Amino acid sequence: MVAQLIILGLMLQAAQSPPAATPVAPQTTTAAKEASPEADDPSALLKVKRIYVDSFGDDIISKELQSMVVSSLVASKRFKVTENRERADAVLKGVALEKTSQELHATSESTSVGTAAGGANSDVATFGAARAGIGDSSLHTQTINEARIAIRLVSPVGDVIWTTTQESKGAKYKGASADVADMCVKQLLRDVSKLEGSTATSPAPAPPPPDSQHQ
Repeated sequence: MVAQLIILGLMLQAAQSPPAATPVAPQTTTAAKEASPEADDPSALLKVKRIYVDSFGDDIISKELQSMVVSSLVASKRFKVTENRERADAVLKGVALEKTSQELHATSESTSVGTAAGGANSDVATFGAARAGIGDSSLHTQTINEARIAIRLVSPVGDVIWTTTQESKGAKYKGASADVADMCVKQLLRDVSKLEGSTATSPAPAPPPPDSQHQ
């Protein structure tokens, strides 16, 4: 009887004790899983071969500047411009602005000549003077067109791998919009060439030291 009471007490104590906690595995955040190599790769720009040019805006000026950037990229023959976003190595996004202002210019020129003569004697006194002047002035206004673009290249996962801002008041043979589009593409080509040059001249890694066991 005593033995049965002891066994019953042990069973009740085991039933009342809390269950052992189950260890929870640490969760891996989505950001860590989707870490992009472009974020820490300074040469990611060299991997860009095919570019999709996103809309700069719905107004006429933005569409015109976007078209000029596309034309400059195609003319460079360094990149392929695609209208298929899924096939692009990077997306070019930008904001464009063009404004027109008036400048007032005024000029004035004048020339004057003056002479004077006089004389006297005991009977008559004479004096004469003459002055002539020519004046010329002009007033005109000049129309100034200015264009400004801020563009950036974005990788497929959303990392910005290159950016530039350019502005122009026009070149000798082209307007401000066409000139600023060319300036953006030329800056891109210069940065790519600079990266290619630094990659070509970078020293090769040193060979590992020989194993001491084989000496």
